[in-house]
Amino acid sequence: MWTRTVLFTAIIAAAPLTGPAAHAAPAVPVGGEALGSRGLVVPAGVKKPPKTKATSYVVADVDTGQVLAAKDAHGRYLPASTLKTLTALTLLPKLDKKRRIRPSQNACNQEGTAVGLTPKATYSVDDLFKGLMMSSGNDAAMALAEVNGGLDKTMREMNEQARRLQAYDTVAKTPSGLDKPGQSSSAYDLALIARAGLADPDFRRYAGTKLADFPAPKGKTYQISNHNKLLWRYQGMIGVKNGWTSKALGSFVGAATRGGHTIVVSIMRHEGYFWDEVAKLLDWGFTVRGTAAPVGQLVRPLPEGRPSAPQAQSSGGPVTRVTPAQQPPLLDAASRKQTDHTKTIGAVVIGGGLLFGVVWLVYGIRRRRRGLDL
Repeated sequence: MWTRTVLFTAIIAAAPLTGPAAHAAPAVPVGGEALGSRGLVVPAGVKKPPKTKATSYVVADVDTGQVLAAKDAHGRYLPASTLKTLTALTLLPKLDKKRRIRPSQNACNQEGTAVGLTPKATYSVDDLFKGLMMSSGNDAAMALAEVNGGLDKTMREMNEQARRLQAYDTVAKTPSGLDKPGQSSSAYDLALIARAGLADPDFRRYAGTKLADFPAPKGKTYQISNHNKLLWRYQGMIGVKNGWTSKALGSFVGAATRGGHTIVVSIMRHEGYFWDEVAKLLDWGFTVRGTAAPVGQLVRPLPEGRPSAPQAQSSGGPVTRVTPAQQPPLLDAASRKQTDHTKTIGAVVIGGGLLFGVVWLVYGIRRRRRGLDL
């Protein structure tokens, strides 16, 4: 018999639809059983987080790894350019930042947001990382993959890195985050990746640089700026990355430091302007950190050489078993904002599930329309 004593309140939403394209979830959600809930999970005795239109989000303490609040933490959605955090984390230790390259026409022709690479100019790897993390350049992402030995090698290494981080919801198919069938991540994984990246001084520097000069042909330069608007607007903001495609909608993972403490917020599947909502979630995180029991934990990377199989995790307190959320196919309609039929339950987290197989057969054959990544 599982104990019914829990130190938080859960607001339960309807579970997402399932289908043959769905990924299997670990038997126990990584980071703690409560994080398997599709609903909002917050500590008991604290004010609920500010409202957000994001389908999924996580608020966590970077220093301790404690998850302070979450909604659909392990729901798998299209990550858009937030996936570039995994690209940077994977390639930074492998590439010489002083190496100079002339990008291929393939890299320069990448769809969507670009930093403006041209085969007529040469760039340092350092320039490419700036273009990747500041300007969200899909051209820079492909150029870095080519420097690393090619797209196949880079994707294999990115997915190996995700497994090492225990980011099991993440499947990388492109270095840029441009939509591709089977590609996915989760708010929990984005927080994990960001936390690991922020421990790397180079990653942190690229993610937090506001303005930089970027090479142009004939020895000229032009200025690029960071797409993370909160670097200019939020006290203590230190990075990390935003993204958007027409299928993924808005996604963001960002961290800020105040009073020697760092809070990270990750959101996925947001329908509109999310900057103010993220700022309020960060404020809430700074207010409640250290005052209540966490609802979960950002786990540490696996030791080198350890098999990368999902491990049962605990939030550190007594919990009730939660049925892991079933994950939807990664189609435009599949991740549509859900209508929540919610209720507040003290001391128990209950998972719910709905099956709409016929719907997924219909949407599964729709032609995939590729969105432009920001």
